[in-house]
Amino acid sequence: MTSLPSPATALSADEARRIALRAQGFLGAPDRRSGVRGVLRHLGSVQLDTISVLARSHELVPYARLGAVGRDTVEAAYWTQTHAFEYWSHAACILPIEEWPHFAFRRRAYRTRPHWHHDLPSGAYDQVIKQLRAEGPLTATELGGAKNKGEWWDWSESKIAVERALMHGEVVCTERRSWKRVYDLAERAVPDTLLHDDLDDAECLRRLVRQAGDALGVGTRADIADYHRLKGEQFDAVVADSGLVPVTVQGWDKPAWADPKALETTPRGRHRTTLLSPFDSLIWERARTERIFGFTHRLEAYVPKPKRIHGYFAMPLLAGGKLLGRVDPAREGSTLVAKQVSLDSPKAVAPMAQALLEAASWVGCDSVRVERMNRPELTADLVRALA
Repeated sequence: MTSLPSPATALSADEARRIALRAQGFLGAPDRRSGVRGVLRHLGSVQLDTISVLARSHELVPYARLGAVGRDTVEAAYWTQTHAFEYWSHAACILPIEEWPHFAFRRRAYRTRPHWHHDLPSGAYDQVIKQLRAEGPLTATELGGAKNKGEWWDWSESKIAVERALMHGEVVCTERRSWKRVYDLAERAVPDTLLHDDLDDAECLRRLVRQAGDALGVGTRADIADYHRLKGEQFDAVVADSGLVPVTVQGWDKPAWADPKALETTPRGRHRTTLLSPFDSLIWERARTERIFGFTHRLEAYVPKPKRIHGYFAMPLLAGGKLLGRVDPAREGSTLVAKQVSLDSPKAVAPMAQALLEAASWVGCDSVRVERMNRPELTADLVRALA
């Protein structure tokens, strides 16, 4: 197999795109033996979000890479046998349990910062810890109620206390139950070999920068720092010791770094055709998505309905290693409804039909209905392809 330019300093835009696709699990045969857990370990971070259309985003991420893996299988893979925990990374994310030590820098920072200008009554924090120790994993409701009609997000004292304990690292979110966080003591939920804050800030940052670089394949300072929401100066302080190598990419106006293993061989293999969650790490950073794919994507869920262009939860279509359009889906009974389909060209009709049919089958729908298209002249072709 041929190698990329050596020494690995100059990449074409196409090489960078293919490196990014392979690093994110969309080029080449997926590692089905390691399944959902393998996807999580490799990505290092899977974002959570409250929106559920076809499925929640953390379910869509492994589906996009592995195909129609069962949704119960996805949840079990994340949350059983102390395999993962939820913490603040790129946003609220599921993280492989092996990364617990790497976030010691963030836990320390939370312990020393002001508590969002909200004081807890004496003993409230200790009471939550005492209750978890006595009763085992609990939701905020079971701890005494999540809501209190107070000021701070309307949270009760027990909810504020347990969330503070979560950010400090004394408590861990071990799963979501009906979308509620389930809290347990870190001393029970994290394996003894990982339950420590021994790594200093520099080592935490070095490991997270390397992990982000590996997961992205190639990226700029902003790309790599944004993966775990690090500051630019934090990236600068450790990148030289991270093991990532500096590269230049044709058309990129800023320096970049790459995983050296990603440069050893030319990315080859089968391209995945699929719909992507807007919160998928392949595309969650808009500037990077535009730079690599020439594709402008914006989540319009929080845009007033009359001003939406592509729809509430438009999911980009990935096919042939390119982003060819998007669809805003919904479900009505056993029908997947393509409320708004936006395609860049007639060549996108067949892959869009393929992606819609696979997604429909995955969520238990037996038909697909197309409501609107940005190019009405392609509607009949898409409907035929879906038949």
